[in-house]
Amino acid sequence: MHLTKVDPRALKDNPDRSRQTKSSPQADALLLATIKAVGVVQPPVIAPETGGGNGFIIDSGHRRVKQAIAAGLEEIDVIVVEASNDNGAMRSMVENLAREALNPVDQWRAIERLVALGWTEEAIAVALALPVRQIKKLRLLANVLPAMLDQMAKGDMPDERQLRTIAAAALDEQKEVWKKHKPSKGDPQVSWWSVAQALQKKRMYARDGSFGDDLAQAYGIEWAEDLFAPGDQDNRYTTNVEAFLGAQQEWMTNNLPKKGIITEVNSWGQAELPKKAERVHGKPAKGDCTAMYLDREGRVQTVHYRMPDVKKSKGNSTDGSEGAEDGDVGSVARPRPDVTRRGIEMIGDYRTDALHEALGRAPIEDDTLMALLILAFTGQNVSVTTGAGGVYYGHSRLARHVVALFDAEGHLACDMDTLRVAARSMLIEVLSCRENATKSGIVARVAGETIGANAFLPNMGTDDFLSSLSRPALEASCKDTPVLPRQRVRDTRAALVEHYKEGHFVHSAARFAPDVAELSKWLSSNTVAANDDEEGEQAADEAMGEDQADREPGEFLDAAE
Repeated sequence: MHLTKVDPRALKDNPDRSRQTKSSPQADALLLATIKAVGVVQPPVIAPETGGGNGFIIDSGHRRVKQAIAAGLEEIDVIVVEASNDNGAMRSMVENLAREALNPVDQWRAIERLVALGWTEEAIAVALALPVRQIKKLRLLANVLPAMLDQMAKGDMPDERQLRTIAAAALDEQKEVWKKHKPSKGDPQVSWWSVAQALQKKRMYARDGSFGDDLAQAYGIEWAEDLFAPGDQDNRYTTNVEAFLGAQQEWMTNNLPKKGIITEVNSWGQAELPKKAERVHGKPAKGDCTAMYLDREGRVQTVHYRMPDVKKSKGNSTDGSEGAEDGDVGSVARPRPDVTRRGIEMIGDYRTDALHEALGRAPIEDDTLMALLILAFTGQNVSVTTGAGGVYYGHSRLARHVVALFDAEGHLACDMDTLRVAARSMLIEVLSCRENATKSGIVARVAGETIGANAFLPNMGTDDFLSSLSRPALEASCKDTPVLPRQRVRDTRAALVEHYKEGHFVHSAARFAPDVAELSKWLSSNTVAANDDEEGEQAADEAMGEDQADREPGEFLDAAE
């Protein structure tokens, strides 16, 4: 047996080798990267060719020879042994069976040893064909308390979550915890769960912080990286919870909008709003107020609310929401409607958000989409400048949704995908069910019913909404549920809230389908018959909110058809 150098291309494969299964591409890539970085560490074993040949065959190290050729090496070190009668079959089998994979703890320590010898993390990553982030993680594991590493090397290994918690803790903290939880003579196993629990600390992540580097520095926040988390996001964190929350509070103070407040959270984690404040469940209006607060994870959250009008009519409240809720005896000027004005406004918010979500996500056929787009422009809240010359307070912001339909030369592009996106965006812009100036009227109800927006309505089985219902309407909501009406309204409402906590309730008044009579009346008022005279055309124009005075009767009929 002797060591020599040979050209790897001159060596022949051994047909009697034990390992016949091909290695994985990942394993080959790792070996190739290692050979390029540090060469062939363990020389392959070769023997003279038998049967009259004058070359050499490979006893062990076929993959090393193959990847050395791929790496472009002209020569490699090899160990030459005498030829055997079985063509090296037994040596190949023993070599593979006796091989033992490197213990994980030994791998971690070996990488740390390479760093001590002058290797950079980048160079180690190249040699082992691993990401630099992985090398940093393995180095972190190598610096776990040596006594813990010795225990892990015996095969008593914590799970990944426990290991990452231990590795992230300071060495002094690990020492103190290990004194209490190290294995005893009677029980050689470690309760790694207990060790991890003792070292667990609340983490506040940088991605949840609204403040910048200036406030982080002012509050003495030092970020550490969670190397065990996915690498495609910001994994910096701090265990200085007090400093993190302080920086968040100062950021809220510096960025508080007009009509804004900073508030606390209640025991349910919800924002504490001012007394009599009405939370806005949809998109806020211009005059609404803003409340900022920190949730239980330390993130800045924002809610909107509106305060009731200062002036109120004498006697009953403007929305009829005040009164003998629990059936108290008293004078009643007029019966309470099934749904108060406040409830109707909430329904308008719910409908609008559900309609917009459905327009963005629900399947809509192209012909339906185009029909809805035309329908949307007959809404009460739409103002445009018509091509016929009638000016109706043109809404220039609508034009931004059609810019993508034009090419660089200013020609209208006919890409259906772009057209569909523009059509959905336009519909979201103009259709609204809110109980204010933006309400589109019956057309938004028709649109929502057509595309199935009912499925996007939120759970209305909440105390916030159910409190807007009259006693008969509330008790009617108990139908098809195991909830029985109680003597007191508030008890019935509480039982329904509990029932629908994990369910989904939509009040019949909130559904999109319009009243048949109302729809028929609207259709009749907007129908233009073929034999209408000039007076009939003018009446129809006024009903539709458009001035057709400059159109010829034939042009109007063509458009109507």
